[in-house]
Amino acid sequence: MANKKLQVWLPLLFAVLVIIGMIIGFQLHDKTNSAIFMGSGKKNTIQEVVDLIKERYVDSDKADSISQMVIDNLLAHLDPHSVYIPSKYLKDVNDELQGNFQGIGVEYQLINDTVNVMNVIKDGPGEKAGLQVGDMLLKANDTTALTGKQIVGDDIRKTLRGAAGSTVKIAVLRNGKLLNITVTRGTIPVPTVDAAYIIAPETGYLKLNKFGDRTYEEFMQNLERLQKLGMKKLILDLRGNGGGLVNEATAIADEFLDEDKLIVYTEGSQSPRTDYKSRKEGLFEKGQLAVLIDETSASASEILSGALQDWDRATIIGRRSFGKGLVQQQFQLSDGSAVRLTIAHYYTPLGRNIQKPYDNKSKQDYDDELMKRFHDGELTRKDTSINRGKAYKTPAGHIVYGGGGITPDVFVPIDTTKSSIAYTRFYFRNTLNAFVYHYYLDNRGRFQKITTTEQLEQQFIPGEAEWQAIKTIAMQRDAINLAEVTPTEKTEILHRMQALMARQLFRTEGYYEVENKEDNTVKKALETLK
Repeated sequence: MANKKLQVWLPLLFAVLVIIGMIIGFQLHDKTNSAIFMGSGKKNTIQEVVDLIKERYVDSDKADSISQMVIDNLLAHLDPHSVYIPSKYLKDVNDELQGNFQGIGVEYQLINDTVNVMNVIKDGPGEKAGLQVGDMLLKANDTTALTGKQIVGDDIRKTLRGAAGSTVKIAVLRNGKLLNITVTRGTIPVPTVDAAYIIAPETGYLKLNKFGDRTYEEFMQNLERLQKLGMKKLILDLRGNGGGLVNEATAIADEFLDEDKLIVYTEGSQSPRTDYKSRKEGLFEKGQLAVLIDETSASASEILSGALQDWDRATIIGRRSFGKGLVQQQFQLSDGSAVRLTIAHYYTPLGRNIQKPYDNKSKQDYDDELMKRFHDGELTRKDTSINRGKAYKTPAGHIVYGGGGITPDVFVPIDTTKSSIAYTRFYFRNTLNAFVYHYYLDNRGRFQKITTTEQLEQQFIPGEAEWQAIKTIAMQRDAINLAEVTPTEKTEILHRMQALMARQLFRTEGYYEVENKEDNTVKKALETLK
């Protein structure tokens, strides 16, 4: 009888012990937060040397930074896009893609060593607390100065940002009076759609600045709105868009392509091939489409434009894109830092790997490649812009190229008529932004009556009076003699003044509504879509 009981209970007891062992094992694995639990636990040579330096090296300040230096140098020998992110920067880096941050909800600029409020986000924490455009922020929480030559952008952000629901007391100078305003921080959305409006009859314009967590959602909201306004053709502007999340780019591509079309695929030595395909009926599969790119359009921007070019779905206009065809995955480290490690290449539907060469190049040489394009004439002459990578044929018989960015179907050179030394220095010093801001404050009553960009263009036409004023300020503030600029450059500065005032009144969409009227690439897109 005892043997029979043992036969019945022994398997059950064994199963219970196995389950308990698994639970303990998983708990230990979670606590170690690494693969060491499964391995031997022995330190490798690199770790031994790092530990030795930290424990015994003569200068402690150098020893403290040794880990990051080793990691940076290690990753630099892999590729230009694998990077180490220290824990103190990780939140800011992640916020860039998450589409929001936590803070007081104002746009500011450091002018004459003082933080000036340039814009207050509608319905944001700052507006609710009473902050206004033109306020100068002097101090936070009675102790932290926001003025002086020593103040830098990182210090300002750290002071004004903070967890939603927390408060910050700000000393504000407004019209010569000192005020104390307490702001309860909140979650501030960061739109990835800079502008979306009807630019010509039946033609929409939509600009994306990156591909973040909410880009597809924002894109769809604006696309539907433009269609309700009668849009049948679209200009999608990806210039200056350095990329972001692949899933957001493929979701947008799905709105332009028929079902079951390959959008992109990724593959690496340790990562099996993964295909991204269009899976549903898109919202804009038939209308004419032009996509604008330039040398700073990268990564997810190239995935989107490359897929649309491979399927003959869009006309690509502008200049050859950056050439980033590497996929990064972020891995969290035990000290709160992270590594974004390249795990695969991505390929367009025709199989193009558009990563530009980086073998035997330093990170600096790789970054300087864009400047080399300028010196080689690629950005100014069509005959030098042809990609010399492998050629591919689209279903319609067009020839496209791999091996270094997306080469546009229609080339638009960079404008070299605005390149004098005085003009270049003027823009680098950001003098015009400050001038427009103060001009707005001095004439606030006049500008507050303007409700559309059309009214602004009719009622604010910068002329000789504004030109003489900006000439004086440029000389006094930055020792820049604007008398040396060309007539073309003068016209451009006055036009940009109008566009910046539109931004002051109507934010980024207002800026592009005005600026695009003199943009050569946008003009070429409008011609192409006729």
